[in-house]
Amino acid sequence: MARKSDPLATYNAKRDFARTAEPAGTLAKGQGNRFVVQKHDATRLHYDFRLEVDGVLKSWAVTRGPSLDPDQKRLAVRTEDHPLDYAGFEGVIPAGEYGGGTVMLWDEGTWSPVAGKSATDLKKGHLHFVLAGTRMRGEWLLVRLKPRGKEKRENWLLRKVADGEAGGTDTLTATMLTSVTTGRTMEEIAESKPAPRKVAAEAKRPAFVEPQLATLVDAVPTGGEWLHEVKYDGYRILIATGGTGPRLYTRTGLDWTAKFPGIAEAAASLPPGLLLDGEVVALKDGKPDFSTLQAAIKDGGEMRCFAFDLLRDADGDRRDEALVRRKERLQRVLAGADPRIAYSDHVTGSGEKLFAAMCAEGFEGIVSKRADAPYRGTRSRSWLKVKCTHRQEFVILGWLPSEAKGRPFKSLLLGVQEEGGLRYAGKVGTGFDAANMAEVAAALAPLARKTPPVELPAVQRRGARWVTPKLVAEIAFAEFTADGLVRHASFIALRGDKAAKDVVRETPVAADAAPAVRISHPERVIFPGDRLTKGDLAAYVERVAPLLLPAAADRPLSLVRCPQGRGKACFFQKHDAGSFGDAVHAIDIAEKEGKREPYLYVRDAAGLLSCVQMGTIEFHGWGSGVGDVERPDRMVFDLDPDEGLDFADVKRAAHDISRHLGDLGLASFAMLSGGKGVHVVVPLTPQAEWPTVKDFADRFSRALAQAEPDRFVATMAKAKRKGRIFIDWLRNQRGSTAVLPYSARARTGAPVAAPVAWRELDDIDSAGRWTIRDADELLKRADSRLLTGWGVADQVLPDR
Repeated sequence: MARKSDPLATYNAKRDFARTAEPAGTLAKGQGNRFVVQKHDATRLHYDFRLEVDGVLKSWAVTRGPSLDPDQKRLAVRTEDHPLDYAGFEGVIPAGEYGGGTVMLWDEGTWSPVAGKSATDLKKGHLHFVLAGTRMRGEWLLVRLKPRGKEKRENWLLRKVADGEAGGTDTLTATMLTSVTTGRTMEEIAESKPAPRKVAAEAKRPAFVEPQLATLVDAVPTGGEWLHEVKYDGYRILIATGGTGPRLYTRTGLDWTAKFPGIAEAAASLPPGLLLDGEVVALKDGKPDFSTLQAAIKDGGEMRCFAFDLLRDADGDRRDEALVRRKERLQRVLAGADPRIAYSDHVTGSGEKLFAAMCAEGFEGIVSKRADAPYRGTRSRSWLKVKCTHRQEFVILGWLPSEAKGRPFKSLLLGVQEEGGLRYAGKVGTGFDAANMAEVAAALAPLARKTPPVELPAVQRRGARWVTPKLVAEIAFAEFTADGLVRHASFIALRGDKAAKDVVRETPVAADAAPAVRISHPERVIFPGDRLTKGDLAAYVERVAPLLLPAAADRPLSLVRCPQGRGKACFFQKHDAGSFGDAVHAIDIAEKEGKREPYLYVRDAAGLLSCVQMGTIEFHGWGSGVGDVERPDRMVFDLDPDEGLDFADVKRAAHDISRHLGDLGLASFAMLSGGKGVHVVVPLTPQAEWPTVKDFADRFSRALAQAEPDRFVATMAKAKRKGRIFIDWLRNQRGSTAVLPYSARARTGAPVAAPVAWRELDDIDSAGRWTIRDADELLKRADSRLLTGWGVADQVLPDR
């Protein structure tokens, strides 16, 4: 019989180890720092969070699972201490036993208190700690709530601290659906199926390509067609995976893999055949800092890469696709990846606010990109950069000697390229410390020459020492004078990733304007009774184009056209008749009889607006892209209720379908249809062909209808739908379409199809909650943590 002082006495007393495979409770010696999270489908689904302390696993049941959103405080109920051996448990606890149900090892890693804190703080009712797991990382807080009444268990709150690892509200629980050790789903664990066999993928490592460069502008561009990203203070890097291992290239094509070993190690775990564009940084006080990065390169310090574009994947070149489509693919590729390579998020249509916030926080600035633009290996106006302070590269022409002891020079002489060759651009004498001054002096010594490399007045040549102009330095400065010289310059670092011949003066130009598509008769009322016009719809589409394009771009479309408004004749159009203009494209697709027909598709905001100009209200899309129309990249289950059913019935059905899909390892997302129902959207990695996807959707829907015939029906026959919800799986077959996220609907009130988070669905009372009047709110929602990662998951259909 266990002693009273045994911290595992309660654990052992609750279990019959002759029936359960859970390990018996034995107190371990020593002090480790493991943590695990086990997804536990018992009386109700929850996540058991466990920290190793004093030879046991201190445990909390987190009812809704952990959230990466610092604004989310998740209830964590303290449970009995568990033995350390429990950290490896995954399986089924028999029904009737304590905690009976399926247990998945959902995350694991190590933990440590933040500086100045310790595990003893738990006795005080709080713990501030850092996790280094596969899924949960960064700083977290556990805080005990004040006891209430005759409370039998301790109630705590688990919350993410705002840092570089913070993220979407439900990203973890909605998309991380398999075991972190065996890769099994909850259903496979429940059925005691073995871990899935991993098949090694083969793909060549892509070659270096010229990166796209941004044009410096004087103001943040306005309009919904722009995405805005943080401008990172680091080294631009292209990551190529596959072959004998990853390669990291600078913007000029130099192989710098050896300079960033941690990033290369993280890239080795990515799928082969990728070419990513991003920036390697090192953080100081939570912000990228170039000097810290240089020190990290020398000393082997920590670095991260923020990836902001996907140029190629195993299926081919993606550079001709719209930026939003490429970023959607990139986010899917990086879901669950090594956190040393992180997805660089963006905001849409709110660039001024982001710019002000970044400048206030001490960041370098922002980069604004056209959401609909392809990737081009040159400097273009589809990528614009706006800087908080003046900062650019200069060529080092020489130096002025210093009279101070131990200081190798007083200042550096700078130049830039212009027509006719190098031009003197002033000098820099601040921003140096002993280390970087010694580094610069050592680099200058072998380049010494007797004559100046540029024409200079005698007063500026006096006392100077000259070098062959090969070294490049990054300099911050207040402004250029009327003579083209820098004022109040400060040295940042030497730049080995840019050639001296490419260093020119960066002069801001005016920011770009919106796409030019003429909308005729903008005053025409197309939503009678709502007094909404063709111009109103065009303004909405232009504003939310960055939200529409991830699903609409490069996808065969069917358009609902209502040239005289929704109150009159409307019709579907899927074939190109040549009347939409150059911004709307066509792809020939074979139909059933083998005849090939031109199907419509768009690539950018101009294409969307051209469709609106031709009377389009609704955008419906295939479940596959034009790059490979035979391999779907999504499934859609459209829940269509019978007339007598309440919207609450539809919401409950959507939750249940999502749960069943989750048991199969498939992440799903909710979208209000803008009509009567809810769409359950299942993103797919384009791998299976149409017959396979159709068969899965058919079997899944019919299984639900058979299990709950009073609630669901999987056939279209009206007579069989009385009082039930039709699970419309027929949209998951070749040639069928579904309304796209953020498309307007040709219905009273001008509602739109709107993505929603699962946790907010219960509080919404209509499938037409948002309308074309709500563009600003929809843009704000899309940039919120609530919808971070909506519709993105790297997953394939289960093999069954």
